[in-house]
Amino acid sequence: MTEIPDDIRQMNFETALQELEKIVGRLESGDVDLEDSIDMYARGVHLKAHCEAKLKAAEARVEKLVIGTDGQPAGSEPFETE
Repeated sequence: MTEIPDDIRQMNFETALQELEKIVGRLESGDVDLEDSIDMYARGVHLKAHCEAKLKAAEARVEKLVIGTDGQPAGSEPFETE
């Protein structure tokens, strides 16, 4: 895959996801000519990759609170999925 364009790289997660949803909607409508569909699909691939990277980065920052034997917060540890 090619490098993610600068304009996408600068987007926050919500903006990128919103644009990706618009692209999917337009492609599903079937009202887009072939050349535009190809361009939109390629942009969608970049947006998807960007969103996945943002989610992974956010996940790495999430910590879970550890409760001590006395029922009080005793610190935190990295959040683990699965």
